[in-house]
Amino acid sequence: MKHLNKLVVIAILFVGILSYGQDKNNPWAVSFGFNAIDGARVSAAQSVQNQFSEYLNTKDYWSVMPSVSYVNISRYMGDNFSFGATGSINKVDKFVGPRLENGDFLVLRPTDLTYLGLDAVINYSFQSLIGSKWLEPIAHVGGGYLFLGDNSAGTLNGGLGLNFWFSEYVALSVRSTYKHSFDENRLSIPTHMQHMVGITFKFGGTDTDGDGVFDKDDECPTEAGSKLLKGCPDADNDGIADKDDVCPNAAGTAAFKGCPDTDGDGIADNEDACPEVAGLPAFKGCPDTDGDGVKDSEDGCPTVAGPKENKGCPWPDTDGDGVLDKDDRCPQVKGTKANFGCPEVTDDAVRKLNEFAKTILFDTGKASIKVESQETLDAIKSVIREYPTARFMIEGHTDSTGSLETNMRLSKERAAAIKSYLIENGISASRLESEGFGPNQPVGSNKTAAGRKQNRRTEVKVIK
Repeated sequence: MKHLNKLVVIAILFVGILSYGQDKNNPWAVSFGFNAIDGARVSAAQSVQNQFSEYLNTKDYWSVMPSVSYVNISRYMGDNFSFGATGSINKVDKFVGPRLENGDFLVLRPTDLTYLGLDAVINYSFQSLIGSKWLEPIAHVGGGYLFLGDNSAGTLNGGLGLNFWFSEYVALSVRSTYKHSFDENRLSIPTHMQHMVGITFKFGGTDTDGDGVFDKDDECPTEAGSKLLKGCPDADNDGIADKDDVCPNAAGTAAFKGCPDTDGDGIADNEDACPEVAGLPAFKGCPDTDGDGVKDSEDGCPTVAGPKENKGCPWPDTDGDGVLDKDDRCPQVKGTKANFGCPEVTDDAVRKLNEFAKTILFDTGKASIKVESQETLDAIKSVIREYPTARFMIEGHTDSTGSLETNMRLSKERAAAIKSYLIENGISASRLESEGFGPNQPVGSNKTAAGRKQNRRTEVKVIK
């Protein structure tokens, strides 16, 4: 027996070594220890009170086997329930017989009456309800079959117990079980109590990745991880499991799904086009220093506000006339807003043009311009250039001498000749028109030589 006890102790230690480090939800548990049989006072007592009044009277009523005398194995079933089987052995030498007529008990002392019990048990744990990590109250019910000496009978069992957990996997277990006997007269096998004290180990879980979190509760069962993260790895140690971490190799915060925000602009680095410089969400984290709606990297003038159309720079007004170059048809010449930044043709300019035009000389009866009029034509050209967007009409007029047909043709050709000269010398054709009116718009009397001289003329007018 001594050697047997040693082997059992070694077996217990071996199971303990294997069990250490296992999860608290390991489904299997095994218990070893010694048991005591309370010598059937509960069967002989007159009242429930008397049944338990001598509960701790080990001297008179308990039969104790101090060596390993019971083993229990159980499996967790869920919702705090577990199911198990218990085998126990004892030597009973104290029994209380039936109550005598005078109220005394008859104490029987059989010698080495062998006690063998086989029981099935359903346990319910209150540990989660009381919120304790080390104390586990347990209630249990079940049934079994008992061999006592040469007799046997079935029993209905129920009781309470406590587990004191030294770690998540090893506990000191204490329990008391009331066994109601179904023996016919409950003399051969009386109703009694059985007490057990032993060590309980939990085991049976699988830890594929060896991280101390068993597969049942491991959200990453094939990757070693942290218990705090339910067995999942956290490469950057930011407290966010890699599986939930958008930036698993850069420590970040939960607010940014594990990504950092280096510049503190509220935009995670992985979505920030300028992660080192605080910026705006509208520009994916890039700054807009002048607040003009153009990010600095695309802003030609990052410190001066300007429109997007000009790459963030303000539109210039080169000639300083109050009309921006983008709207100024004459950006190099001061003008008026009414004339789109171009200068208005003044009455004085028109007067000069007509003074010059009236002095242009043609060959008699022809549209060819005399050489001495070239200087006058250049003066007209200079005035027209001062108004680069203005359009001008060149008119030809004659006196009434000769046929109307000839005068009309001649006035048209002379006006066209002046137009051609100006175009050939740099004035845009789109700015010039010409027309001949013959003798139809006289400014003097065709009856006098002085009047006819006034009527033979060219004029320049502004086209509105």
